[in-house]
Amino acid sequence: MATAIKISDGTGSAHDRVYRNLRHQIMHGEIPPGEALTLRGIGKMFDVSMTPARETVRRLVAEGALTLSVSGRVTTPELSNERIEELASVRALLEPELASRALPRAYPALIDRLRVISSTGDQMVAKQDSIGYIRSNLEFHRTLYLRAQAPAILAMVETVWLQMGPTMRRLYGQMRQSERLGHHGAIIAALKAGDEVALQTAVRNDVTQGLRMLGT
Repeated sequence: MATAIKISDGTGSAHDRVYRNLRHQIMHGEIPPGEALTLRGIGKMFDVSMTPARETVRRLVAEGALTLSVSGRVTTPELSNERIEELASVRALLEPELASRALPRAYPALIDRLRVISSTGDQMVAKQDSIGYIRSNLEFHRTLYLRAQAPAILAMVETVWLQMGPTMRRLYGQMRQSERLGHHGAIIAALKAGDEVALQTAVRNDVTQGLRMLGT
């Protein structure tokens, strides 16, 4: 967290902008698990006072994106196997439902867009860019789920993604160039065929594969 990110004047408070930026970094694995954060460091990074930094930490702790020890130390979460299993179960329940709701609006333009995003993810694997892969993987799922028009369910799913971000960085940091993680091809094929059962199965397999690897 060495490079300062200028929070310019504009719409929304400084706190909201710091929150969005730091939340984005955590969700996309830009900060490793167990990394200690300080209010001073956050303030310096985003060029803001202690107050927006403090409010940002408070919100992210409430969302499970940061952990606060009894001594007041703030870190990104290091998840136990039990917690990983729990989050995998949540994803396996909610994300196939979002995919099913998106299916009636899975027009050819959406399927083409998903192919492009999936190809970008493959390129990130080839370059062994774990953060780039996390970003493209979440973009793939979010692009599909936005068609579900179910914002409450998507918000719950994004909270799980947020809690998992640093841990997923650890997993995808172990990627090999020969690996192709996930089941995006099967998801795209099911969308093209309009096959809801196959779509739910492919999404469920995709969202649990990496988490199960972490728990072993």
